[in-house]
Amino acid sequence: MILVLNSGSSTVKYRLVDPADPAAGRGGVVERIGEPGGVPDHTAAVQEILDGLSGAPEPIVAVGHRVVHGGATFVQPTVLDDAAVAAVRELTPLAPLHNPGALAGIEAARRVLASVPHVAVFDTAFHAGLPPAAATYALDASLAAEHGIRRYGFHGISHEYVAGRAAHLLGRPLAELNLVVLHLGNGASACAVAGGRSVETSMGMTPLEGLVMGTRSGDLDPAIPGFLRRTGMADADVEDLLQHRSGLAGLCGVNDMRAVLARRADGDPAATLALDVYCHRIRKYVGAYHAVLGRLDAVVFTAGIGEHAPPVRALSLAGLSAFGIAVDPDRNEGGSGERLISADGARVAVCVVPTNEELAIARAVRELTGS
Repeated sequence: MILVLNSGSSTVKYRLVDPADPAAGRGGVVERIGEPGGVPDHTAAVQEILDGLSGAPEPIVAVGHRVVHGGATFVQPTVLDDAAVAAVRELTPLAPLHNPGALAGIEAARRVLASVPHVAVFDTAFHAGLPPAAATYALDASLAAEHGIRRYGFHGISHEYVAGRAAHLLGRPLAELNLVVLHLGNGASACAVAGGRSVETSMGMTPLEGLVMGTRSGDLDPAIPGFLRRTGMADADVEDLLQHRSGLAGLCGVNDMRAVLARRADGDPAATLALDVYCHRIRKYVGAYHAVLGRLDAVVFTAGIGEHAPPVRALSLAGLSAFGIAVDPDRNEGGSGERLISADGARVAVCVVPTNEELAIARAVRELTGS
């Protein structure tokens, strides 16, 4: 069995995975690390996880770690030795909200499970081959090169896995397909996938760019942060605004799409506007990525909102029939698991494909280590 860890600053999510049997294994989360009522540190969290898994029928043969940002250094799953861990630490300025928690989990797990290989699987790796025109910001080139400023993209583990499952659902080789994958959770991103490769994606140097999210703004005029600073807002407050007090939460006070939809159904104008802004942004990206790809075979919804919010799927693709995209209302409202929800005769398939990042990580670990 392979233990998959997704470590944050105060949580460690885990799942014990058999790559050959996706339904097997179990998982959970350790919360409030370093907080009152919780375990003192990540080492104690990993030990708690192992204690809870002590009755597992098969031993842990390897550990896979989800790491959000691999920068330009890590473009594929990597076995974690001391040098690799140090290199991940050097990338902290690119992902100060994410990589430190992952590092804490990596270091703790390597101490507690020192006898098995540890592998980092990076959210950015799937996008490492973005064409230069898609990866490059129109900034001073020497300054961008000095500081590693480029578009890296995120949710790559999910986008790659879902693209492969969509090809299976459609019964066609992934190498022949052009897809737009929409990973819609509390964090959200779009990805244009051509022949199994990411050729454009909505998140950029950080996960803040792109679609409207639960608490993040997504795309906005880059002059807005400077304007806010000139009004007297501190740098830390601007960062907090864009990361934690924007998106759906900023527009209507809640970041849970279920609550937004319920309030919209009750006639709440703020929730109605929030949903309209959210879906309008998705629709813009679908149209733009259709243009980037030249030919579009399928739009694929995944993650919590993408899998479970029919109104979001319908509104996001409304008015795109001229592009060959149409959602069947009955199929959209019903069913579960991997399924087609496009209307009969539509040129572009619309799919719902549940993501499984833990399984994708476990398979990458198995392929790299032979575990």
